Amino acid sequence: MVEDILKDAERRMKQAIDAMVHDFSTYRTGRANPVVLERVHVEYYGVETPLNQMANITVPEPRQLMITPYDKSMLGTIEKAIQKSDLGINPSSDGICIRLNFPQMTEDRRKELVKQVNNRAEQACVAVRNVRRDANEHLKAAMKNKEIGEDDEKAFEAKIQKMTDKFVAEAHDLQKKKDAELMEI
Repeated sequence: MVEDILKDAERRMKQAIDAMVHDFSTYRTGRANPVVLERVHVEYYGVETPLNQMANITVPEPRQLMITPYDKSMLGTIEKAIQKSDLGINPSSDGICIRLNFPQMTEDRRKELVKQVNNRAEQACVAVRNVRRDANEHLKAAMKNKEIGEDDEKAFEAKIQKMTDKFVAEAHDLQKKKDAELMEI
């Protein structure tokens, strides 16, 4: 019972960090990365479809993405969807594929992205702490139901706190790495 609480708490804390890492990958750095297009959806026969399901996305150069749609008639629609997105990049089409050239980011844009990364890391830390609170409440309930003793509750609370500290530290380490990546010229 109590071991299940610990396993569930660890799984949920890991999910919070994994979600943060996934979100970090969608922030545009100075290099081209197909993941930045994950949030771009294109209307395809009346259905909002993720761009990566409609086209082949490659990285021919470090600062360029090439989008080759499976259905050539969707070229213009894909181009408009990219323009509407918050990427801040103008697509250029040659009739066969769309190229996205990533310009060097300005210092202000880098600082703005660092703030977003810091906010996202803090959200992950809050999620981890919420899992800790939830697990501690389950431990208190187990103690009230006489499933565990007071000493066991304190020992398990210490384990949960240690786990929380580990995941919060991991979130801050990942945030610092992403900050450094964003500020890199």
